[in-house]
Amino acid sequence: LSHMHDYHQAALHAVREGLLMLDGQYRVALINDGAQELLGVSSEDEVVGRSVADLGLPAPLTGALLASEPRVDEVHLTADRVLVVNTSPVSGGERRGTVVTLRDVTELQSLMGELDSERGFTQALRSQAHEAANRLHTVVSLIELGRAEQAVDFATAELELAQALTDQVVAAVSEPVLAALLLGKTAQANERGVELVVSEDSRLDDGLLPPSLPARDLVTILGNLIDNAVDAAQGSLRGQVTVTAYTDGGELVLRVSDTGAGVDPAHAEAVFQRGFSTKPAGPGGRGLGLALVRQAVNRREGTLSVSEADGGGAEFEVRLPLGGEDRSSERAAVSGSTVPGGDA
Repeated sequence: LSHMHDYHQAALHAVREGLLMLDGQYRVALINDGAQELLGVSSEDEVVGRSVADLGLPAPLTGALLASEPRVDEVHLTADRVLVVNTSPVSGGERRGTVVTLRDVTELQSLMGELDSERGFTQALRSQAHEAANRLHTVVSLIELGRAEQAVDFATAELELAQALTDQVVAAVSEPVLAALLLGKTAQANERGVELVVSEDSRLDDGLLPPSLPARDLVTILGNLIDNAVDAAQGSLRGQVTVTAYTDGGELVLRVSDTGAGVDPAHAEAVFQRGFSTKPAGPGGRGLGLALVRQAVNRREGTLSVSEADGGGAEFEVRLPLGGEDRSSERAAVSGSTVPGGDA
């Protein structure tokens, strides 16, 4: 028995994935080091014997752990992680408890988002290459017809149009990462028949953002907000997305509005919940983008709100403190966002 106990303890603490065992009353019977880290809970001695409902976990995750039916590869968000959760009831004539496994896919989710962006950029480049070939054929044909002056005018107009777009974005947002993101998203939106506009109120100079505000979080926040807005505006008569970025009193303000159908006030809080979507589920699922935005905003001690845009549609606004520190390790659950009509 002593050897079995030693092996049991060694295996329990060596496994990097989270392992959680609950008794028939949904109290923690066993938790390994991995689960403590992933859930952001205190030491094993302070957790064992407590109900799952008293651990301060996000409500959707608590609901999954308290469910009587098995959960398979469900994605849940904590304050600073994306977790894949599996639960399996232990039964033998009566309910004896639940075995829960947790996997950290935060980095994987980030890479998947970057991969989706790269795929979008690739599709946009492929379309642009096709259009460039058509324009080149037009220039060649004009030259063959002896209309060299018209060929020069046509080619020059195309170059000026592309340069004007770049100049507009860089003039408003010279911060390299955000400028590159906006240029890429503009091309993607254009391929989907949506015009992406950087408002005249935008002003974000290079070097203004502090090191405590990493580029990855900014890309997660602004990229997902733009993707969501493009989805909403794509079906409208005048598909347009407007992006505003500036600093205000020690805060970075990011605002994205669209000309879509808007957000029902009854869903003002639900849109930020993992899994919520008014659109059909795609191959990769839906409803995670805005949840990741809220996670990143909370991690940076910021606020996130949604309201009706001027002229209809939805307007999402993010405010991030420029001098704030990352305190995500001190937080065991997602804190509230500033959302009209409900508490996060």
